[in-house]
Amino acid sequence: MATVRTATAHWEGPLATGKGSVSLDSSGLGNYELTWASRAEAPNGRTSPEELIAAAHAGCFSMALSHGLSEGGHPPTSITTSADVTFGMPEGIRGIRLTTRAVVPGMTAADFAAAAEDAKKNCPVSRALTGTTIELDAALDE
Repeated sequence: MATVRTATAHWEGPLATGKGSVSLDSSGLGNYELTWASRAEAPNGRTSPEELIAAAHAGCFSMALSHGLSEGGHPPTSITTSADVTFGMPEGIRGIRLTTRAVVPGMTAADFAAAAEDAKKNCPVSRALTGTTIELDAALDE
């Protein structure tokens, strides 16, 4: 079964001095301001497309890793993932670094690393970002 999620962006003015917003329509969770400065300089209480991609990627990766570990007989106690999306001009998104730490009883570090690599390769957001370099730092927590 396919699902559709919707977000809407609105922008006013030129790129450098304009402003806009993104609303998370499907969930109704909020409306977030954006500006060029929040994208290229300091966030100052506003978000950016890259921060939204980072949130989506960290969430998707954690869910995919949880599924893979559980299917392999090692359900995790916890998984914490951060995603750093590097943005610069003129290239745009230069790369993504996923850092994940997990508590997985009875799992070896080598098996966890393999499961994390599989999640990185196969989570839907990673697949959507094909062509972007994605690095992974994955380790077990005690």
